[in-house]
Amino acid sequence: MTELKRRFAKIERKTNETKIAVELDLDGDGKAEVNTGVPFMDHMLDLFIKHGLFDGKVIADGDTHIDDHHTTEDIGIVLGQVIREALGDKKGIKRYGNAFVPMDDALAQVVVDCSNRPHLEYRVEPALTQKVGTFDTELVHEFLWKFALEARMNVHVIVPYGHNTHHIIEAIFKALARAIDDAVQIDPRVKGVPSTKGLLT
Repeated sequence: MTELKRRFAKIERKTNETKIAVELDLDGDGKAEVNTGVPFMDHMLDLFIKHGLFDGKVIADGDTHIDDHHTTEDIGIVLGQVIREALGDKKGIKRYGNAFVPMDDALAQVVVDCSNRPHLEYRVEPALTQKVGTFDTELVHEFLWKFALEARMNVHVIVPYGHNTHHIIEAIFKALARAIDDAVQIDPRVKGVPSTKGLLT
């Protein structure tokens, strides 16, 4: 049996506002090392890695003395780039992924397509307006949009209901991880890339 090529990538990004280092193995077992300076994002990224069954490391140093915006946005950028690079030519992958995750009162569905056509559809009810700790929850959209753009994925996030803001966001991140894990699985029936165009890169 042919051994699968390791699907791993590591990227660092430095600006005047942030320094971000992300590495990710798509074929891991959930080992996470996360330290971003944004405690709520530490929690979300830790569970993202664990529920996606990736092995990952996310280290960030940003201007959190101003707010969490730049750090959260730039993590989304680099994480998207890392997943895109780790996927390589995408040969043999399932391409599409879908996950429903309940979290107590909240339900989230995330559907992804590793299509090379970035798009975020974000339908969260009720709209996130309250802070969780010191974290501005409007940054969830910012993170997801930049992630979808840099991963070059279609990402559809649907939350039909939920009362607790923490639960809603946690359900989204868990569902995102599980949907991506579903989409990047190798299907032995797929020859080349799963597209009639013959190209997903």
